[in-house]
Order: sequence, then C-alpha cells, then structure tokens
Amino acid sequence: MAKKDAAVKPLTKSQILNSLTESSGIAKKDVQAVLESLTGLISESVGKNGPGAFTIPGLCKIVVKDKPARPARKHVWVPLVQEYRDIPHKPASKAVKVTPLKALKDMV
Repeated sequence: MAKKDAAVKPLTKSQILNSLTESSGIAKKDVQAVLESLTGLISESVGKNGPGAFTIPGLCKIVVKDKPARPARKHVWVPLVQEYRDIPHKPASKAVKVTPLKALKDMV
C-alpha cells in the first residue's frame, strides 16, 4: 500500500464551492445558497425540537445521542499515576454521532 503524500490537504470551503460550481454549471452564489440551506436543515433536524437525526442520502447519517450522567466515585485506583483519586461526577450531555452509509464506505 502506497504511503499518502503529506503535502495533500483537505479542500477548503472556497475550493469546494469552486469545484461544485465547475462540475455542475450552476452559479457560485446558488451553490453557496444550497450549502447554507443544507446546514440549516441539519441544524433544525438535530436541534432541540427536531427528530434528532438527519440523513444525507448515500453519504452519512447524523444522530444526536444522549449521554447519561455519571456519578462521582471516591477513592479509585489510577494505574497511570499509581495512586488513589476521587473522580468527580459528569452531568448528562448530548453527543453528535456521524455514521457513514454503505455508498460512502464503498468510495474508500
């Protein structure tokens, strides 16, 4: 397997817009409006009042997961530092999980 070139960097937002403009023949302003509306749709779907999931067909599924609170623990052995410590509690939180779909996995 060939080693990837270290100089290759991911595309910037403007490079993505230019590439989509050239490949689709649509005006750059229109492509930018579509991307902004897609961002708005995703934020509505994964927001507080949304269903908590959004799928981009053929690419990925975005889901909000609830992480429960973790209680505090007293006098826990921590092997890295070879001592006992008290671990504070962690409040409940929400995490965003992005799962690739089969079509995206097949691209790689």
